[in-house]
Amino acid sequence: MKKYPTHNKKLINWVDKMTRLCEPQDIVWIDGSEEQKLRLQEESVLSGELIRLNQKKLPGCFLHRTSIDDVARTEHLTFICTKRKRTAGPTSNWMPPKLAYKKAEAIFKGSMRWRTMYVIPFSMGPVGSEFSKIGVELTDSRYVVLNMLIMTRVGEAVLRHLEDKDDFTKCLHSKADLDINKRMILHFPEDNTIWSVGSGYGGNVLLGKKCLSLRIASVIARREMWLAEHMLIMGIEEPNGHIEYIAAAFPSACGKTNLAMLIPPQGLRRKGYRIWTVGDDIAWMRIDSDGALWAINPESGFFGVAPGTNSRTNPNMVETIKKDTIFTNVLLKPDGTVWWEGADGEIPAEGIDWQGRPWRPGMFDASGRPILGAHPNSRFTTPIENCPSVSFRLEQHHGVPISAIVFGGRRQHLAPLVYESFNWQHGVFLGATMASERTAAQVGKLGEVRRDPMAMFPFCGYNMAEYFKHWLKMGKNMPKAPKIFHVNWFRIDENGKFLWPGFGENLRVLEWILDRCNNKISAVQTPVGYIPKISDIDITGLKLSKNSLQKLFEIHKKDWMVELESIKTFFKKFKNSLPRELWQEYKALYSRIKNYKG
Repeated sequence: MKKYPTHNKKLINWVDKMTRLCEPQDIVWIDGSEEQKLRLQEESVLSGELIRLNQKKLPGCFLHRTSIDDVARTEHLTFICTKRKRTAGPTSNWMPPKLAYKKAEAIFKGSMRWRTMYVIPFSMGPVGSEFSKIGVELTDSRYVVLNMLIMTRVGEAVLRHLEDKDDFTKCLHSKADLDINKRMILHFPEDNTIWSVGSGYGGNVLLGKKCLSLRIASVIARREMWLAEHMLIMGIEEPNGHIEYIAAAFPSACGKTNLAMLIPPQGLRRKGYRIWTVGDDIAWMRIDSDGALWAINPESGFFGVAPGTNSRTNPNMVETIKKDTIFTNVLLKPDGTVWWEGADGEIPAEGIDWQGRPWRPGMFDASGRPILGAHPNSRFTTPIENCPSVSFRLEQHHGVPISAIVFGGRRQHLAPLVYESFNWQHGVFLGATMASERTAAQVGKLGEVRRDPMAMFPFCGYNMAEYFKHWLKMGKNMPKAPKIFHVNWFRIDENGKFLWPGFGENLRVLEWILDRCNNKISAVQTPVGYIPKISDIDITGLKLSKNSLQKLFEIHKKDWMVELESIKTFFKKFKNSLPRELWQEYKALYSRIKNYKG
C-alpha cells in the first residue's frame, strides 16, 4: 500500500490518476527541507542538468542550459481552455477543454517512464494568508523543483494547510521529449488546472509563476473581487520612518525590476529616502476593511533577465545574485563564474556560450551576425531574501497599503514623463491603452506600437473586455482608491537622445506622485491628465536643462490624433463587449485633444 504525507483525498486521488497517465518509475514528495534540496542539487550535477559554479566566488550557485528552441515563453503554444471561446476573449489563444485534454494526454502518456515524478506542494503568498493560494505541481524535472523552491513557499507547511481544504490548483508538467512540435501550455480556469508539456524553460514550466499567479489567479480574482496583476510593489520610506507603497505595471524592456529595487540618486540622498522591495513582477491586491487597496507579492524569488543587469542599472540585483542562484543560458567563464552581455567588468577573452560551444568576442555566424555569449533572454532565479532592499513586510499576511498605481510604456515622442489620471475610470482607460514601441532587440517593425493593457496582454486568463469591467467595478467598490498615474522614461530629443536619465533618477518622479497622493502640491491640467509644475520636480544634482525638462511634458496634437486612431482600432477588437465607460473616456480624450491649443 502506498504511503502519502497527506490525508487529503482529493490530492491523493489526483496524484494517483496522473501517475497512471505519466507512468513514472518513482514518486518523490518535496518537503522543503535543506537536506532534500542539497540532494537534488547533487543529483542534478551528476546528471548534467546543472553545472556547479565556482563556490568560493558564487556560493550555492549553478548554471543550467535549455534546449536551443526552448529559451522563452511560447505564447503561440499557450492556450486558455474554456467551454466558450468568448470567455477566453479575442486576445487569447483558445482551445476547448475536451480537445486540449485529449491532445495533451497523448503526449503525457508514459512521458515519465524511467523518470521520477516530483510532487511539489507550494503556496503563492505566505502560507495561511487570506491573500494566498495553494498549488501542487507534478514534474519530472529537478530543475523545476529547485527553481520552485526559490520562487515559492514549498513543503510540509503547505501540506498541513491542505489537510482541511480541497482548494488547490492542479499543475502537471513533463519535459516529455522537449519537442517543440509537441509543446503545449494549457490553462483550464474552469477546472483550476494547468498542464505544461514539452518545455523545460522556466516561464513555461514554473507553473506557480505566470500560469497560476496571473492567468488562473486573474479568473479567481474576478470571482472573489480582488486583482491579480503583473505589477511590481515597492515602498518609499521618508526620513521620519513613514513608508508609502506603489504598484506599477510596465511592458517588457521598460525597467520594471530596476525600478522595484532602485537606489536613491545622489541628488536626493540629502532627503534620506530608502526603498523597500516587496516584489518585482506580480501583485495580488484586495480591498481591506479600511476601504483601501492592500497588496502582497505572491512570490519568494526573482526570475530575472540577465543581459543588461549590472551595477549601474541595478546594483541591488547584482548583490542579490551572488549566492544561491540558478543561472540559465548565460556564458560560463574559465574560472567557473558567469557573464552576459552588459554585465560588469571586462568582456571575457573566452568562455563556453549558452549552447555549450567555445566562445570568444568578435565571433560571427554565417549571416554575419555577432554570436552572443549569453542568450538575450538568459535568466537567473534567486531568492528575494538575498536582496539588500527586501521589505521586512514580505511575509506579513496582511500585505501593504497601496497609495498609487503606475502604468508605463516606451514612447519616444507621445507620452509625457508623468501624468495623473482625472479619476479612477480615466485611470483604467490609461491602463487599458498602455503601449510600447518595439525596440531593435524585439521581433517586428522598429517603432511599431504594441498594445499591452495593464501589461497583462499575454497573461489575462479571460476576456480582457471583462477584465476592464472588473477594474471599473473594483474602483466603485473602493472608498479609498489609489490614484492612478502614467509614466514614460523613454522620450527622446531631436537627436535621438533620451531626455530623461532614468534608473535611480526615477525616484524624483515617484516623489511627485506621492506628493500628489497626499495632496501636498497642485498640478497642471492638460488634455491627457494632470502634469507637474516644472518647479515641483526636484532636479537637485541632475544635469538637465529647463528646456529639456519642458520637452518631457510637451503634448503634440498631431501625435495624439494618430494615437487615438490606434486606440480605436484596438478597442474594436472587443466589439460590443468593451465597457461603455472606456468608449466614453476615448470620446472625451478625442474632444480634449481636438480642441487643444497648446
